[in-house]
Amino acid sequence: MFSFDFMAANVLEGDSMEQDVESPVTILPTKLPKQAREDLPKHLSKECTKRKIQRYVRKDGKCNVHHGNVRETYRYLTDIFTTLVDLKWRFNLLIFVMVYTVTWLFFGFIWWLIAYIRGDLDHIADKKWTPCVSNLNGFVSAFLFSIETETTIGYGFRVITDKCPEGIILLLVQSVLGSIVNAFMVGCMFVKISQPKKRAETLVFSTNAVISMRDGKLCLMFRVGDLRNSHIVEASIRAKLIKSKQTKEGEFIPLNQTDINVGYYTGDDRLFLVSPLIISHEINQQSPFWEISKAQLPKEELEIVVILEGMVEATGMTCQARSSYVTSEILWGYRFTPVLTLEDGFYEVDYNNFHETYETNTPPYSAKELVEMASRAELPLTWSVSSQLDQHAEMDTEEESKNHGEQTERNGDVANLESESKV
Repeated sequence: MFSFDFMAANVLEGDSMEQDVESPVTILPTKLPKQAREDLPKHLSKECTKRKIQRYVRKDGKCNVHHGNVRETYRYLTDIFTTLVDLKWRFNLLIFVMVYTVTWLFFGFIWWLIAYIRGDLDHIADKKWTPCVSNLNGFVSAFLFSIETETTIGYGFRVITDKCPEGIILLLVQSVLGSIVNAFMVGCMFVKISQPKKRAETLVFSTNAVISMRDGKLCLMFRVGDLRNSHIVEASIRAKLIKSKQTKEGEFIPLNQTDINVGYYTGDDRLFLVSPLIISHEINQQSPFWEISKAQLPKEELEIVVILEGMVEATGMTCQARSSYVTSEILWGYRFTPVLTLEDGFYEVDYNNFHETYETNTPPYSAKELVEMASRAELPLTWSVSSQLDQHAEMDTEEESKNHGEQTERNGDVANLESESKV
């Protein structure tokens, strides 16, 4: 989710001047995308209208980005196969039918034209006349013969004769072109049908992300699961923080992408997704959430995009599922409800609790503040412990010296008694 701050009328003055931020003070006119013009820093706005909630990636994984003013449209035609595969089903089926129909009509017209030029249509009832195609008496029959030739049906009623060299050449051309059309269109339909996009529908993400303590550290967590029994092979997870920023030089970068570490260095990002898993991001000094506290989180304009990738076990094709979390969907001080239980001889996953969370005791401070407080609290503790150890050592030394003195006095008394007894 992003809040796009629209400039007030006294700033834009009703015209379509496009502006960008070059420094905190000066505003220089330049040409920028619409999104960059609208997402200007808040300190430049005098009168802000109601913020508009806008996602970069929707919850179903579709990217909320539209490409406009694309002038080099010929690039789509250079990769016509991918263009056809990316089309919606209704357009794909329409093109599929139209290609075959136009091909049959075109070659049917050529067959009719050959018969018309040779005069076959004028000698239909003449038994002594040898036509190019027997039993071809009009455009309809030529169209049917074109269909039979290209689809290799071969009913046997209309056949080409050996007295028509132009017809033999046309038969070869139509057979070759027909095979090419079949390979192209059938291949396109096969790839369209076997696309693993629908497999991502059974890969689910939790509705909310949570922030709570785990192993004494503040962590951002979300949950992923697979509803099918056929698993995702080589599954991996990654996350991106989408947040606009302004550099020290005054350059405004809309929708800047920052990596969120979800276990890349430890291998925790590679998943064995048999049962739902909780993905954890430790908030440390390298984390973009290092200085964000519970009170500051609702004020942030950010979006977390999570991407789950892997190969479909049944087809071996790569599948990708996406989702996102905005600030209102990040719950501070919550944990996910367990969904895995041990039954008689197997584990059972209760997906009714997949999105459920429960509140837990979590400090409202940022990870940076927690580290600073822990460091301040550690110094007096260390000092007191060391001082106590020193005091114990001094007391032990005094006791040892006292005991040594008493032992010396006893030894002296014994020696005096021995000397007196000798006398």
